[in-house]
Amino acid sequence: MSYFYKTESPKVLAAVRAWDEKKADWNAQSEKLGHAFGAAASTMYNGSRYFIGGIKLSASRELDVHWCRPDEHGYRSLRRAAKHAKGTAKDVRAAEKAEHQRLADLWREHCPETIDRDEMWEAMGVARGALWLSGGVCFEHSGTVFLNFGCKSSGDGVEGLAEIVASEYEAARQAVLSARKAA
Repeated sequence: MSYFYKTESPKVLAAVRAWDEKKADWNAQSEKLGHAFGAAASTMYNGSRYFIGGIKLSASRELDVHWCRPDEHGYRSLRRAAKHAKGTAKDVRAAEKAEHQRLADLWREHCPETIDRDEMWEAMGVARGALWLSGGVCFEHSGTVFLNFGCKSSGDGVEGLAEIVASEYEAARQAVLSARKAA
C-alpha cells in the first residue's frame, strides 16, 4: 500500500533541494572520473548510498594487470595492486607497479566520495527504519515536496505534511518527468 503526501515546509524543501544539488554535483564528478580514464563511469546505488562501481573498459586480457575482469555490463574496477602474470621479468613488474600507482592516483584524484540519501531523509524528519522496510520516494515540483511512503508512520516527523490522493501525486510526478524529457 502507498501513502501520498505533500508539504511546502521550508525545512523539507531545503533538505530536498540540498540533496538534489549534492546528487547533481556527484553525477558531474562521476562524469569527470570517466573522462579521466577515457570511458564511462558506472554509478551504483545500494540501499541509500551512491558510489562508483567501475569504468567501462574493453575486455582485453592486457588490462587484467590493473583492472578486474568486466562485470555483466562491461564495467571494470581498479585492482588494489597490480596482478603480474607468472614469470614476468623484474623490470616489467616495476613498470607495471609504476603504471598501477599512476592509475590509482588518477582514481583517487577524480573518484567522488560515496554519498548517502539518508542525510536528506534525516533532515526532513522521516522515520528511516520504516522507510527501509517499506520504501519511500520524494521530489520537488513548483515549490512543493511530494512524498510516497509504503508505511503511514514513515512521515510522522515531517513538518507540514498533508495527505493527498494518488492522482494529485501522479500529476505532479508526470509534470516533473515531462520537464526532464524536455530539458
